[in-house]
Amino acid sequence: MSTQKTLPTTASVADFIASATPLKRRTDGQQLEHIFREATGESPVMWGASIVGYGQYRYVSPANPRTRGIWPKSGFSPRKTQLSLYGLKDSGQATALLPRLGQYTEGAGCLYVKKLEDIDLDVLRELITLANQRADQW
Repeated sequence: MSTQKTLPTTASVADFIASATPLKRRTDGQQLEHIFREATGESPVMWGASIVGYGQYRYVSPANPRTRGIWPKSGFSPRKTQLSLYGLKDSGQATALLPRLGQYTEGAGCLYVKKLEDIDLDVLRELITLANQRADQW
């Protein structure tokens, strides 16, 4: 059984967002922090060095059922080239909302957005709310 690498830390979310570059990532990160906090009712926690997470759940890996861990129910990272949004596409209801979100691309476990002006923030709030209803898998 492998050891999970990305775990909650005590690092400052505010310091992490304040260090984001370029300036647009920092301002989008501050806005996302407000949106996620409001939609989830949770305080943000740094997961590893670069993910701002909200809530957590226990999961079982679909590839290897013996692999279990914890992960944020939703979160984001204001990366240099784009914003990464985590946990927002994992349900049928979320999949149905994605066409209304706006301009984004998908990774294996996240959505990538160039800037917040490219997406509908009301749809983003709906996706965050759905993600934070996620239940433990074990």
